[in-house]
Amino acid sequence: MNHQKYTTQAAGYDQEREGIERGKITMIEYPSATVGNTRKARVYTPPGYSSTEKYSVLYLLHGIGGDEDEWYTHGTPQIILDNLYADHKLKPMIVVLPNGRAMLNDRAEGDIFAPDKLEAFATFESDLLNDLIPYIEANYSVLTDRGHRALAGLSMGGGQSLNMGLNNLDRFAWVGAFSAAPNTKEPELLVPDPQKTSAALNVLWLSCGDLDSLKYVSDRTHAYFSEHKVPHIWVEEQGDHDWPVWKNGLYQFAQLIF
Repeated sequence: MNHQKYTTQAAGYDQEREGIERGKITMIEYPSATVGNTRKARVYTPPGYSSTEKYSVLYLLHGIGGDEDEWYTHGTPQIILDNLYADHKLKPMIVVLPNGRAMLNDRAEGDIFAPDKLEAFATFESDLLNDLIPYIEANYSVLTDRGHRALAGLSMGGGQSLNMGLNNLDRFAWVGAFSAAPNTKEPELLVPDPQKTSAALNVLWLSCGDLDSLKYVSDRTHAYFSEHKVPHIWVEEQGDHDWPVWKNGLYQFAQLIF
């Protein structure tokens, strides 16, 4: 178990560099039997992606007001990941940026806290497991065992990652939550069998800014994991419920997985 009070990123970790190889971000559309229509996601393929190699996959989830564009627009994961590859600090992986609001009109518009929209974030579990993951595995050259599949997200997506990742230990061996939101299940429901969870996970990551008004969610989760000896990394950062914390979460977590 590892508790870090603050972490420091390498200077310029999220700044575009000249003269390095770049990955690609592509918009895909996949059929969703869960929702009953075609849904969109963005997919990052690493520099030199080749169908002759097999890649691990990180599914990276957005917050309550976002969609498949939120990470791409505000978090520039492609720049963070390209820089890590250039520094030989990242295992080859594909990163999928889905829309975690699984409903027919899945846009972040109107009242984003409306009950049907909140329910759609829970429905996404079926869309992820039964529609999106099979599509990615059929269309990209990826490894399909749980040891090569990770789930992480920010805020609402952090709660989803804990709820869905810890509920599907046969599918995910790496789970990360950055500033998990109140949609996160109570710890006793997340981890009813601490020994089973401990044995199944390679990395369980929690991080949150020290000024975040939702930090109580991470605090209670961390406290339960500690009490029940569930190995995890807990990073309490200087920051609020905002992008510097989430981007650093991706930067740190990505280096630990696979």
